Amino acid sequence: MPASFSGYDIAYWAGLGIAAPYWLVKPSARRKVLHALRERRGQRVPHRESSRPCVMIHAVALGEVNATKALVEQLRSARHDLSFVISVTTETGFEQAKKLYGENPEITLIRYPLDFTPSIIRVLDAVRPSVVVLMELEVWPNFIRRCQQREIPVVLANGRITLPSFRKYKLIGPVTRRMFSRLARVCAQDETYAERFVALGASPERVRVTGTMKFDTAQISDRVNGDLQLAWDVGLYGRGERVWVCGSTGPGEEDIILEQYRALLKDPKVGRFRLAMIPRHPQRFDEVADLIEQHRFPLVLRSQRQTDPGRNNDPIPPVVLGDTMGELRKFYAIASVVFVGRTLVDLGPRQHGSDMIEPAALGKPIIVGPYTGNFAEPMTKFRQAKAVREVTDGESLRATVAELLTMPREATVMGQRARYVVKEQQGATARHAAVIVELLPAPARTRPVAPG
Repeated sequence: MPASFSGYDIAYWAGLGIAAPYWLVKPSARRKVLHALRERRGQRVPHRESSRPCVMIHAVALGEVNATKALVEQLRSARHDLSFVISVTTETGFEQAKKLYGENPEITLIRYPLDFTPSIIRVLDAVRPSVVVLMELEVWPNFIRRCQQREIPVVLANGRITLPSFRKYKLIGPVTRRMFSRLARVCAQDETYAERFVALGASPERVRVTGTMKFDTAQISDRVNGDLQLAWDVGLYGRGERVWVCGSTGPGEEDIILEQYRALLKDPKVGRFRLAMIPRHPQRFDEVADLIEQHRFPLVLRSQRQTDPGRNNDPIPPVVLGDTMGELRKFYAIASVVFVGRTLVDLGPRQHGSDMIEPAALGKPIIVGPYTGNFAEPMTKFRQAKAVREVTDGESLRATVAELLTMPREATVMGQRARYVVKEQQGATARHAAVIVELLPAPARTRPVAPG
């Protein structure tokens, strides 16, 4: 076998070949595979010319990318001599990374390489990282092995591993143990995750419980810049109306929400209020718009400003569809009640839950469904503080929305508890930065200039 290849490469190519009948026939899978083969082979990664120490941070998608911002700021504060490379997997994550870092000459954005040896070598040769930071659970055996061969420490940051993932890793015990034993540090979100990483092969002395960085990305405030303008543009708050905001919704949830909204409008105890839905993925905007009209609701698109947003006296109030990117926080800021999506319908373990910390930092009363596994640590804190309401189906969702709308004082107290949880839990990013700095080479000493 050539030195530039490994057993992992053979296994990956074999798997790709076996799955070929599926991904070649299914258009969405074919596009995904071909895009990865085109963009993630390391051939377009610019060579880093600087001799400064470099931290390479890998964030899979949008949520992880957002978490990198505070981490980069903490690291730059601790070490002014650092340069950064941010690698991303998904398209939405890459677009967000461009918004955050696109104008910063000290930060390079790249696609994370496929776990094939040639791709990894190209990236490591070009980037020359001093430390690699992998967010949450983005561990790949070949990449970690190649980093160890070059004596590049790899840190698993914001580490979390759900019980189903833990069981899957246990099935490939020898591969898993070798991979996790090569990690220089594991920063786990809580004790349970830390114990699972150790059981999978991580060295106990290298595991730290640092909390979750997700709390640190939330900005505690009462207002968001542009929130009232957004409300005016789509006809909300024209008469001081209450607003139910459903954010980051997934397939199947919008149908339930619309059914319950119509039922709530018929409840005289609840009275008139408005609904705004913001789907998680932009490619679903048209689908959700059609669904709203199928339910016979007038539709207002955020992307199309109303000509007369101040008047809104329709017997059936229009439903607002947030069909723009980057404005979810503005919608949350004007909400009376928030439902956080991808929690009511089982969309698979990788999509169990969206970010409920952001509306919590704004002091909003929050409702979630039973599928919140991706935010297990934050949910534990919110539950302990009685700062979130959990529902199981459409009927319990309707009852909870009705209760919070008709009992505004209790809803306000609940939102205040949620904000307090966020404030108390912040600080994990600084703990992560301290761990990473320990693994960096010492700063170069400046030679003193002789007098005269």
